[in-house]
Amino acid sequence: MADRKVDSATPIECLRLAGDDTRSLHSVVHSFELADLTAVLVDEILFRCDPPGNADPVTVVLDVTRGEERVSTSFLVQAGRPVGLHGADGPAALFRIEYDVLDLARELFGPFAPGGPANRRTELRFVPESMTVEGVRPLGSIMAAASTILTGCSSDHPGLARLALRHDSDKWGGLHWFAALYERHLRQLRDQPVRVLEIGIGGYDHPTLGGGSLKMWKHYFPRGLVFGVDLYDKSGLDQQRLHTLKADQSDPAQMIEIAEQHGPFDIVIDDGSHINEHVRTTFRALFPHVRAGGLYVIEDLWTSYAPGFGGNEDPEACDSTTLGLVKRLVDDLHYEEQPLKTTGGVGPSLAGMHLYRNIAFLEKGRNAEGGIPGWIRH
Repeated sequence: MADRKVDSATPIECLRLAGDDTRSLHSVVHSFELADLTAVLVDEILFRCDPPGNADPVTVVLDVTRGEERVSTSFLVQAGRPVGLHGADGPAALFRIEYDVLDLARELFGPFAPGGPANRRTELRFVPESMTVEGVRPLGSIMAAASTILTGCSSDHPGLARLALRHDSDKWGGLHWFAALYERHLRQLRDQPVRVLEIGIGGYDHPTLGGGSLKMWKHYFPRGLVFGVDLYDKSGLDQQRLHTLKADQSDPAQMIEIAEQHGPFDIVIDDGSHINEHVRTTFRALFPHVRAGGLYVIEDLWTSYAPGFGGNEDPEACDSTTLGLVKRLVDDLHYEEQPLKTTGGVGPSLAGMHLYRNIAFLEKGRNAEGGIPGWIRH
């Protein structure tokens, strides 16, 4: 099993944990070399910016400053290809954007701030050869390219359905319509430095295929740290704030080891094999490693009725299935109301349940309000 412990002293870890705390953020941006901070910020911009729409290639320069220091980065922007970086051999820069490092860090790792003033300087460096239609024609591509880079510098929070489509996640469209449900339960965590663990990366055994949902979560949680677990080595998908781990979810020891190394987690999502026994094993191993106030999510409950996944077509004979687990958890949730129950199972740490078609959200938290008094019962 892969062991890649996240370094808590790196610029990215310090920035995402500081968030919008002015004193902490100020300390972070003065604790590292400006070039190292800029590299982290540029990586986020490249990941977050919208796909280009300009037909002609355009170079946009980003200047990140700190007092008299300045680090410049040139982006090459053109429709049909990802935004990239280039050196001095690229087209001349036609648009320049300047941010103080503190302001840009706050935009990328702070909360969404709609309608505020733009804490940046911009400069159009294009001079038309003639004041004719043909002479000013490049202006459209230049402004579109600049807008593309600025979408990556913004604190704007795109909706989860949009992000699922952009990153090729199956959580919205076709087989599943989970995005709105996730949004309902996760939006209050969006600006927090959450740790997300998803079981199942996708792409079968191909080392660089899959990971759409992991990228979606990385984009959705701008301060989040995302971990993905798969039976196959997916380290080719690793990037800033996104880490893959190779493990077998049917082995509880491996799941517990991951939780001990990289948890506790704010969100755990089981979108793995969907084999009923695996789902139950994974829940028992990982639910104790979800933080209070966090969520444990189980997708694709339909496999409870699918014999090929260890399910049973008879709903009355589903005790050993995922839905059998969910039904038992309803009893665990009410453990204090059961005089004959000697143990609550996970009940004392199960604060709530939300069940929808093919997906369950389980809330972690203290559940110890005390049962209804016996004198009321009788």
